[in-house]
This record gives sequence, structure tokens and C-alpha cells, in this order.
Amino acid sequence: MSNEYRNDRNVTNRRSRTTERPVSYREADYYNYDEAPKPRASQQRRPAGQGRPVQPGPEYGQRQQRPGSTSMRSQMPSQPVYYEPEETEMPRRKSSSGRGNGYEPSRNGGRNGNGGGRGGNGGGNARPPRSGNGGRNTRPPRERKASRSGKAPRRKNPFKTFIKTVLITALILLVIALGVSYAMTKKAYSLMAYEEAGDLDKEKLTTDGVTNILLIGNDSRLNGEDGRSDAMIIVSISSKTGKVLMTSVLRDIYVEIPGHGSNRLNAAYAWGGPELLMKTIEQNFDIPVNRYVLVNFEAFAGVVDAVGGIDLELTADEVVWVNAYLNEYNELRGKEFGYDYLNDLEGGMLHLNGAQALAYSRNRYIGTDFGRTERQRKVMEEIIKKLPGTVIKDFDGFVEALCPNLTTNLTLSECYKLVLRAPFALRYERVSGSIPLENTWQNETIDSMAVLGIDFEANKEYLKENLYYAPKKETEEEGPTE
Repeated sequence: MSNEYRNDRNVTNRRSRTTERPVSYREADYYNYDEAPKPRASQQRRPAGQGRPVQPGPEYGQRQQRPGSTSMRSQMPSQPVYYEPEETEMPRRKSSSGRGNGYEPSRNGGRNGNGGGRGGNGGGNARPPRSGNGGRNTRPPRERKASRSGKAPRRKNPFKTFIKTVLITALILLVIALGVSYAMTKKAYSLMAYEEAGDLDKEKLTTDGVTNILLIGNDSRLNGEDGRSDAMIIVSISSKTGKVLMTSVLRDIYVEIPGHGSNRLNAAYAWGGPELLMKTIEQNFDIPVNRYVLVNFEAFAGVVDAVGGIDLELTADEVVWVNAYLNEYNELRGKEFGYDYLNDLEGGMLHLNGAQALAYSRNRYIGTDFGRTERQRKVMEEIIKKLPGTVIKDFDGFVEALCPNLTTNLTLSECYKLVLRAPFALRYERVSGSIPLENTWQNETIDSMAVLGIDFEANKEYLKENLYYAPKKETEEEGPTE
């Protein structure tokens, strides 16, 4: 091989940037070979005759020859050919790779400053380097990321972010409140005594939107079912009418007792306990009653003391009877004669503690049994008013004073449901009354017993109207139409 041929090959193939090296271009680089390539943005325009030598590529459709081959050498000009860069815009195409094609910016064109290929320094339309190191340390311009749909992402709405934060916070607080209320219910329920009521336990707590719970105040001095049913109050929570109805049922009503014939109502409790008493009320008044809470003297006085006492207006005669009933209660709890007496014998608005409120509720010598049940409901109304604040301030003291003296057939889950309904029930209209209604009863003597004969249909209608019949909305009468 001649030295001339060897020198020509070396000049053609070596990777130097001298002007003697012919540069070949791929056929895909140009559509029209008469047009010069678009100059790089980082390259200054040079005068004519000082550009880099360019060897035009083959005609379209011909096979491109490798540099250094015989055919390529035969086509090489004897003198370098220079092209004057023109200010023309070349058509752009998308590059499938990151290398670029020499006249359009590649995806990493600004990174190495060589968007036109591996060894070139074209860069296409890339941003010119800030230093003389070929743009290797030049950071590409920051662009907003496009979404999958091709649109720029929207900026977050601060109002929506605020609402979302509020909702999440409220949800967390709700979960915490539910957990705390369940723990409090479980603690209170653990202090109660559970006693089954036969088949009534299998019935639903709430029927047709109404929950009926029978409060039984017996005259036993210890927790249990001994003694007589001194007071019977049906507490009804109706979501249909939006009312909490407290209905006192007089114990001398002459009723039909299932399996025992006819007798006074309180005889049902003496013969069959809470189960028979609830069945008797349900049969005679057509309302489902299947849950009960039994309260004795100690629990009644304890809950009044737990709420800090109550304020009631008493007459002078009522003050005398309160002190008289206190004598018996003081003897039962081992207190001296005259303990807790009311000193204001003229009456008026007085503050009563637990023992005094109990004595006030037991008085049946003023107003007979109707007056006694009315006084019992007054005491309960005052307790309900002060109950929420007491639970928040001193929950432990409240449950310890009340719950150990309660007996019920309510389950833990049912008690928890009632606790969850309490905030809504407190907004319901509270209505109190007694059965029999006024002008629906008469005194009778049957089998040598003084009893109350009542009109059952009228009293059934009273219960159903307040529990199941939603009040009708008043509508304005339409005026005459033209």
C-alpha cells in the first residue's frame, strides 16, 4: 500500500477537528441538498470562505458509502468545499432518540451541548452554553410538565384545599368523639345490673321510629326488684313527631293483666316483675314497650346530688310534707331526726338536694296520685336540663352515683345507640303528661278495691297522636285566581 493512500485514509478516518477532514451527512439529514443546514444558536456567523468543509451526501435513493472507501475517495473533491450558512429555517421532525438530528433540539441537547450527535457540537436550537466547556454544565430550561392529555396541569384552588382540610379535620374529630363516647358508655354500663325480660328482649329497640323505655321507680331501699312499683313513667323518643314524651301511668288503673285477670296496674309488677308490667302496658295501650330501667330510692337521690341539686317552687304545704317524708328516709340511711329539713316553711323557689327531691316526689297527699306523678316529672325535667353539663364536668361522679343503683335489660350496644341519639333528642320537643287524661276516668270500687276506671280508647289516641302522627304543616290559603 502506498504512503499516499495510507495518508488519505488516516486523514479521512481520524477523529480530529482539522479542516482537512471531509464530513459526510446522512441522507435523512436534508430534504434538499441545495440548502445549507441551519447554524447552531451558539455558533457565530462566519465570513464566507471560513466555514468547515462539507462533503455533500449521495443522491436520494442511493446507498451511502462509508468514509474511507474507494468510491467515497473517488467522489472527494480535490479542494475543500465551503458553504455559506443561510438564515433559513429547516423543517423540524420529532426525534425518536435523545441524540437529535443536527438541526432540532433533542431531549438532552442542552445537557452536553451536542444535540446533533455523539461527537458533534451542533445542539440544534438548544440554549447557548454559559461557559466555554461545550455546555456540559449548562442546566436545561425548566418547563411545565404536561399531563397525559397534553394540557398543562391546573394550579390548585386554595378554597378547595381549605374545604378538604376542614373535612378531614372534622372526620378525625368525629372518630375521636365516637371512641370517647363508647368508652364512657362502656364504663357506665359496667356498673349497672343486667336482668333479662324473657321474650321481650328479642324485640327491636325501635319500632316505626319510636323508642319506648319504661322507667320503674320502686320503693325498695336496696338495689333489686323487691318492693312495689311506686312510679311508672314511659319515656318515648319519636323521630316521626320530633318529640320526647314522658308519660306517667297511674298505678291504680284497673287493667287486664295477661294470665292473671283484672287488677290494679302495679299488681303486675308485684306478680311478674318488669316483664309482666311491660306486657300489661303493651296489651292495654297498644304501644310496644320492651325495655325498662329500674330505679330505687338511692339512685333517684344520687342523680339529683350528682347534677348539683335542682331548683323548684314549693308551696308551704309541700314544704311540710317534704320534711315529713324525710323522717323515714333519714331513718333508713342512719341519719338523725330533722336532718336535711327545709327551714323556709313559707315555701317559694327553693334549692333541693337529693334527699329533699326524693321526699318531694313521693308526696301523694297533695293532689292525690295525679299530683305526685306531676311532681315526679318536674324533678325529671330539671335533671334533664342539667344533665349535659354534669356529664362533661364530672362524668365519673355522675355514673358512680347513678349506675350502681340501676337494673335494666338494655344491652351495651343499645345503650350506645341511645347515647348517639342523645344530641338529637335534646333538640326534640319535650312533652309530659299522665294517663288517664283529664275527663277520661272515674273512681270505682271493684272487689273491695278503690281503682280508676278509664276510657282506654281516648288514652290510646293520645299516645299515638304524640308518637306516630307527624304534625300537619300549616299552609296559607290560596287567594282568588284571576
